[in-house]
Amino acid sequence: MAASRQEQFTGTTAVREAHAFDVGALETYMRAHVEGFAGPLEVEQFKGGQSNPTFKLITPNKKYVLRRKPPGKLLKGAHAVDREYKVITALGTTGFPVAKTYALCTDDAVIGTWFYIMDCVEGRIFWDTAFPEVDVAARPQYFDAMNQAMADLHMADYKALGLEDYGRPGNYFARQISRWSRQYVEDPEAGKFEEMDRLVDWLPENIPAGEEVSIVHGDYRCDNMIFHPTEPKVLAVLDWELSTLGHPLADFSYHLMMYRMPPVGTTGLVGNDLEAMNIPSEDAYLKAYCKRTGRDGVPARDMDFYIAYNLFRLGAIVHGIQGRVVRGTAASEHARQMGAMTEPLAKLAWAQAEKAMAG
Repeated sequence: MAASRQEQFTGTTAVREAHAFDVGALETYMRAHVEGFAGPLEVEQFKGGQSNPTFKLITPNKKYVLRRKPPGKLLKGAHAVDREYKVITALGTTGFPVAKTYALCTDDAVIGTWFYIMDCVEGRIFWDTAFPEVDVAARPQYFDAMNQAMADLHMADYKALGLEDYGRPGNYFARQISRWSRQYVEDPEAGKFEEMDRLVDWLPENIPAGEEVSIVHGDYRCDNMIFHPTEPKVLAVLDWELSTLGHPLADFSYHLMMYRMPPVGTTGLVGNDLEAMNIPSEDAYLKAYCKRTGRDGVPARDMDFYIAYNLFRLGAIVHGIQGRVVRGTAASEHARQMGAMTEPLAKLAWAQAEKAMAG
């Protein structure tokens, strides 16, 4: 029997050979830059965290987490651990659920690539959007906790947090479509797909009107957050690599994709009986977010566009993972599985575009 996503990605393993580094050099760095650090230091690698390899740092009195750029040839602008560190540190001052940060290292000489160190937050990570490990009666509270945290993020005052330079306000969709189209087109080693090519042309011509700016996470889903060990409470939102200043509905609709994706290769709810599972409907989830952020609602055609854009964007991301698999810089079985999702995601994205056109 194949292992569940929960079994595949929960916990740690020995450091993978491709991601190994000099633990002694890291320990020396931490003694100098991490307040209160005391060794000796042991290192394990988290099973999850595929884009930026993620490690548990264990000392006799405390545990930390290290996120680093992967070794090898990297696409320009990818694996921005310095941006992750900046936004987590800023949001930590507001009470938003993030891990406490300790240090950012931009010296490749220490362990080979840039990295940062933060607290190890103890709790639960759910790798299946259906929350099968949670009692049926409690599931709506877990969905509500995710909804609340996302609304809080989008309502945060990025200017007051010193994040005015964290992204370029305005024309967010146009710029993002251009970025991900370029990443897809410029990596032919990973393959070409008809629906991706169509979307490269269709998306920039069909962007809904209206500009809004907030901090956006960029990869907001249940497995990128740590929940309280026993309560429906988000303790820390993880993996801020794709965060920037952008349109909050781009971010929310990415999260909402769970309602329009099958549970294949990644988390999705299509095909499940949501009522029997006591999971809020897409409409109810959207209304809760709109209420928290002061919206009257989102036109259905606009939402179809946003979902098409996000599926295209996710397709471009996994296409990039496939490129790293081909080049040998992403070696895990999960990376290979993710890379193989490019074509199915492209087909799903084009189906949403057709829905938008019909609407």
